[in-house]
Amino acid sequence: MMRDFQPGLWSQQNISTGMLELFPAVWSAAEALCGPDEKLRREALTQLVEMGAPRLSPLVAYLISTRISDPDMVLRTRAVRIIGDLLALDPKGNATPEPVRRHLVTNLGQMRTRNVFHLLEVVVEEPDTAPQVNRILNACPYAGKHLADIAQDRTRPLGMRKQAVLFIGAVGYLDAISTLERLANRLSARGSGQQAMSFAPPHQADENELLPIVRSVLLLLQAP
Repeated sequence: MMRDFQPGLWSQQNISTGMLELFPAVWSAAEALCGPDEKLRREALTQLVEMGAPRLSPLVAYLISTRISDPDMVLRTRAVRIIGDLLALDPKGNATPEPVRRHLVTNLGQMRTRNVFHLLEVVVEEPDTAPQVNRILNACPYAGKHLADIAQDRTRPLGMRKQAVLFIGAVGYLDAISTLERLANRLSARGSGQQAMSFAPPHQADENELLPIVRSVLLLLQAP
């Protein structure tokens, strides 16, 4: 059971970055956030946000960033919104403290294809998270490759593949150009073959929806 937090006992303005972890309520909520109980994880995240901990504590920000692959989609989506907002200015125009941002960028820079796929699942379910997902992907120098791998993988859901291509263009991953070119050539050749045969299996016809998206992103990436 997490300890109650009493906001009257302290003020954010009087807490230096990295010191907030010393508060028992913060420590308890941080532990619960990493625990196996889905309900407690959700409550813990709510409590940490109410205390303003994500913007003040590098540890808390890091722990929340690990939730972008949480099996609970509700919690995962909240984590994506929080982390994405930490990578931007707050409503008052203030940047996240550098120690917090540094911890976030270091962790997000290590994302792999599985993490990127989980981000795409979020944006497919909640399209308004696109700006936050964009910022998170922009923090990972290898995200372009992971997105390109997802885009060309025919075993992935078509909606995820479309989002992968769109984010390649939005962030501007030039290292994905060659993969997109191969994908465009394959889809174009398949489309030509299908027209000659006057039919196409449903899954192949659906995949052809990718071609105009891939071509438009390639034009964007290759523009001078």
